[in-house]
Amino acid sequence: MNIGAFSVSLAVKDIHASKRFYEALGFEEFHGNIEDNWLIMKNEDCVIGLFQGMFEGNIMTFNPGWNSNAEALEDFIDIRDIQKKLLNKGIPLIDKADPEGSGPASFTVKDPDGNTILFDQHV
Repeated sequence: MNIGAFSVSLAVKDIHASKRFYEALGFEEFHGNIEDNWLIMKNEDCVIGLFQGMFEGNIMTFNPGWNSNAEALEDFIDIRDIQKKLLNKGIPLIDKADPEGSGPASFTVKDPDGNTILFDQHV
């Protein structure tokens, strides 16, 4: 099951310090607005999001319908189909996408260690 492009969303204390740190590791600003306290940064196919004051804890994110350059894919598994497959496998959801909806939607799960995983479809 292809669940989409992967990134890690980091809850940071000082977005400017975090940006400098990740730039030193070779990451470049890809998307976002530092004045709004969020940036998406890339180093080749590695994608991280820096988010100041938006959520607690780090989040693994999968984006069905996107490649690692945030470009829409023609062929992908819709988020509602992924949600249904996970529910059928007995994985409880924290937040659910409307199963009757279409287009952009999201849902979250927690892994056995309490790590948050966000499935976030933008197309």
